[in-house]
Amino acid sequence: MKRKKIRIIENPYQNVSESEYQVEKRRLQVELLKIQQWLVHQKLSLVVVFEGRDAAGKGSTIKRFTENLIPAHFSIHALGVPTESESKYWFRRYESIFPKPGNIAFFDRSWYSRALIEPTMGYCSEKRYKRFMRKVLNWEHSHIDKGLLMVKFYLSVDQDTQLIRFESRLNNPLTYWKFSENDLNARKKWALFTKYKNQMFDHTSSTKSPWVVVNANSKKQARLTSMLYLVRFFGRRKFEPLTGEDVRVSHSISVGGVKFGDLTLQQLAVLKELKDQE
Repeated sequence: MKRKKIRIIENPYQNVSESEYQVEKRRLQVELLKIQQWLVHQKLSLVVVFEGRDAAGKGSTIKRFTENLIPAHFSIHALGVPTESESKYWFRRYESIFPKPGNIAFFDRSWYSRALIEPTMGYCSEKRYKRFMRKVLNWEHSHIDKGLLMVKFYLSVDQDTQLIRFESRLNNPLTYWKFSENDLNARKKWALFTKYKNQMFDHTSSTKSPWVVVNANSKKQARLTSMLYLVRFFGRRKFEPLTGEDVRVSHSISVGGVKFGDLTLQQLAVLKELKDQE
């Protein structure tokens, strides 16, 4: 099996201002919406995995990916503690929620919990961990060979950044619930998690299914960088970051002889889908 080093991708968004961030986010979201429409029309399925330590920004990055997509054609999965049956038949747990043709599934942590947090915290046996590591790439490749599209992001944060985010959560009456004692216990095992992370990179990154590592010490930069990678992954290699071009424009379309005007891109996409079904 041909292996490939992980992809540590360029971050063109260092020191991005708030106004630049908002404009660039819209530009990238327009491209993501186009990608989603293409997937729908081509009846293709896409899985986007986000892994990383607690407070790496996985959930907030997924939120920015999806906030202007067509809701009927994507899902977000953040699975809780597995049952004994799910733990035993690990891959089936995730296969059961893989996206149908024309859909995208975003995973806020994925089957790679068995390569990272589960062995770190002793939630799985060494036997199950080793079996997972032996099987996972062949399993992914089999789905990719059948037509599934897959992107695996790892959002990387340092210890100081994680601590700052934990403190921010605890001090905010709207986010304190995001912090748990388990987060603190996992932090105490930082070095062990790092060991398993490196083993994961060494053994589960291939030409077909590489890991894409994004520096996530700045959430805004991580969001933009991840979105940019996906846009270029789907062929927009020449997409130029930070042109400053705002995309706040309105659109119109006729469906069933009725003209709809002053539409956002999301509204336009929904109506285009209805028109295509006429």
